[in-house]
Amino acid sequence: MQATRAGRADRLTHEQAALLVESWLRFPVQETTVPLVQAALETRRRHRLSYWDAAVIEAARLQECKTLLSEDLADGRDYSGVRVENPFRR
Repeated sequence: MQATRAGRADRLTHEQAALLVESWLRFPVQETTVPLVQAALETRRRHRLSYWDAAVIEAARLQECKTLLSEDLADGRDYSGVRVENPFRR
């Protein structure tokens, strides 16, 4: 885990990192599955995105998210039912 890497000046302890991971378990997690990968590859092709951006969009879709918060994707763009919103845009 990068947050606990020895060379990092502001690194977390193992215990801090474990508590953070534990706190995130209250949120649903979308596992990477073959159907997700296939959908991401199609979204990548259709929208000319990186595979990883397409996988995030498809994971959001599988979790039935209508809005995806991202500062990396185009603000306001709709990817076949998943709309991107930049939370830092004014």
